[in-house]
Amino acid sequence: MSDAPSARDRFDRLHAELRDRICLLDYAPGTRLSEEALAAEFGVSRTPLRRVLGRLEAEGLVQSVHGVGTFVTDVEIEELTQTYQLRLELAELAGRLSPQPPDAALMAEFRALSDRARALTDTPDPRVFARLNMDFFLARLRLTANEPLREIAERLYIRTARIWMKSVFASRLDLREEAGIFRREIEDVLAALAIGDRHAAALIQRAHLSMSFQRLRAGGRGTGAGRP
Repeated sequence: MSDAPSARDRFDRLHAELRDRICLLDYAPGTRLSEEALAAEFGVSRTPLRRVLGRLEAEGLVQSVHGVGTFVTDVEIEELTQTYQLRLELAELAGRLSPQPPDAALMAEFRALSDRARALTDTPDPRVFARLNMDFFLARLRLTANEPLREIAERLYIRTARIWMKSVFASRLDLREEAGIFRREIEDVLAALAIGDRHAAALIQRAHLSMSFQRLRAGGRGTGAGRP
């Protein structure tokens, strides 16, 4: 039996890699993505690459301009207020729709995330912070078995993820303070999960997301920012 990755596996890996590069601003807004260069880098043909770019476009991360090319889109907080409002509701729903009890491996992952957040408080780094935030979000998704909810929540998350990085580069973010707030959020969620209260874990995440959104809005006025 072959252990070679399937076409679906290759698609998912390529999509995740390009998505992360966009969310972490490796590809800044306005960047033109060369199909030829990407096909050569990843050793794929244009056909699967175009399918990946099509999915990224559906997620709002890129825009294809006929006869010109594919470009990374920009994002502004004022345009995404409704997106955040929906994310708040989905965060609570995750604790009520097909809640999935965390197994030992997932609990260990949350504890590792807490350790990473504690180290980040001592030595804040924006890229490490952004990667940790993405990993924490993906881990939380595994607390519900409702696939449509997971899919919608992930799509909305990646639409807002770049706002935080843009705030870092605009020097509107106290990174050490944000790292401390994030560490407390992870620890609170971990404590709720440890006693089996998945609904409380969801409410904690909703509250932190709401506060983060308010700090992010305030960041546009030069008073701080928040996580996506």
